[in-house]
Amino acid sequence: MKDNIKMVAKTLSGLEDVLVTELENLGATEIVKANRAVAFEGSMKTLYEVNYLCRVVLRVLIPITTFKVNDQQELYDEIGKIDWSSYIAENDTIAVDSVANASAFTNSMFVSMKVKDAIVDQFRNKTGVRPSVYTEDPDLRINIHIYKDDCTVSLDSSGSSLHKRGYRLESNKAPLNEVLGAGLVLLSGWDKESNFIDPMCGSGTLLTEACMYAKNIPPGYFRKTYSFMYWKGEYEYDENLWNEIVAEAEKNIIPLKANIYGSDNAKASVAIAKSNLKSAGIREEVTIQNLLFQDTTAPEGTGVVIMNPPYGERMDKDDVEVLYKNIGDTLKTKYQGYDAWLISSNSEAIKKIGLKASKKIVIYNGPLECRFLKYEMYRGTKRVFVDGEEVK
Repeated sequence: MKDNIKMVAKTLSGLEDVLVTELENLGATEIVKANRAVAFEGSMKTLYEVNYLCRVVLRVLIPITTFKVNDQQELYDEIGKIDWSSYIAENDTIAVDSVANASAFTNSMFVSMKVKDAIVDQFRNKTGVRPSVYTEDPDLRINIHIYKDDCTVSLDSSGSSLHKRGYRLESNKAPLNEVLGAGLVLLSGWDKESNFIDPMCGSGTLLTEACMYAKNIPPGYFRKTYSFMYWKGEYEYDENLWNEIVAEAEKNIIPLKANIYGSDNAKASVAIAKSNLKSAGIREEVTIQNLLFQDTTAPEGTGVVIMNPPYGERMDKDDVEVLYKNIGDTLKTKYQGYDAWLISSNSEAIKKIGLKASKKIVIYNGPLECRFLKYEMYRGTKRVFVDGEEVK
């Protein structure tokens, strides 16, 4: 088994520390945090486990070379220096994903095309046969990252983004990314045994990710394929090793100890959430209702509330501010004893909650810079204020 492989796990901005912890728990070494990524070292076993078990990973890359590049000819020449026959055969398929920032290259699709040309020409010149491009499930997916004049070429072990768990059958207009959903659950510090509540559940991502986390269901449990399954050469796929990892993870799945509750004011969202929970095989373990948040009642005991309310992109300013005021009022009067978390990009609406956050985490939901805010709803001993007035 190949050891000490240098790898990079990509994630969302704001989840880097969570990813570091996940990698440490899997025994990865030489861990270095970066922006939206964490570099680390490990074996092929580590590579498989990170793809299958890490909840906040988008994809796992193996960098194979770096070089300086300033124009298309240099890019073509440098890609041509790599012995691609070490990774694929002439009849295999490839796909190239590229990102270029602050460089002479302004079009990432053009970068992908030049890289593809260099690889195809190398095989054509040697064998007379060329690999084909197949974007869906290629034998080899190649990742190109150019920043200024630094180019990194990596093998993409994941394939489609790992946020595509495989359980989501339907979604509403603005579904929460599954990796972000899992990240919010982990950032909240939920203990997997107290109550978990999402009172604005939308398509049910937070509910599903929380339940999977509490039961130790791997995030990759429903995925059928990963790019590493097609690899040849020095990183050739070890099916026996993969099957051992999957079997061990399945043995670690446990019964749910917590109570998980969801609700939404839209009947269509509730129906979608139920459908996705059913697809994940956990529909009977989550209680879900069609209710406005202010009409909900906190279950007995304590726990965590996480909500992803509308940020106001498709709502009138007055409506969104009323919504956020209702959130604050409801938390204070009905959810004492709970830790409440809220994610939003709307800083003005957040002020209408009328509560002081004990923790603020910057995190991105797609292109939107958000705050993930913690409100500790003390019971009895702490003085609580809403709009400047003390709530008894």
